[in-house]
Amino acid sequence: MKEIAIKIKQTIRKYPLSSFFILLIWYLSFFTPPKTELDEVEFIDKWVHIAMYGGTFGTLWIEYLVKHKWLCHRINLFLWAWLLPIVMSGCIELLQEYCTGGRRSGDWIDLLANAVGVTLAALFGMALKKISSR
Repeated sequence: MKEIAIKIKQTIRKYPLSSFFILLIWYLSFFTPPKTELDEVEFIDKWVHIAMYGGTFGTLWIEYLVKHKWLCHRINLFLWAWLLPIVMSGCIELLQEYCTGGRRSGDWIDLLANAVGVTLAALFGMALKKISSR
């Protein structure tokens, strides 16, 4: 257990902005947002999901590329930079559905929007790596 705590501390120190944004996603996922005029914009919620996940994991890619000269093994990238954020999103949607007493509801379209954001971030990160290696 102590080793896990040390590893988490190291990760937070290595990726402080990304860690902050990931915690912010968790907070906002269970926060009840106030009603605004933007609620009338069709699919605004989905655009917010794409922006949150794209921005957060785009930041992770930038922090990773600044701290590493080479990309890690492709399977690790697939797991940590693409699949794990989508699994996190799915867990959040399930928790919203079954653990908020009806205050929030899980939505599979939100999960899809989050996956789009993560995928855009991955494409951005790979393009950034290609550009920076020239």
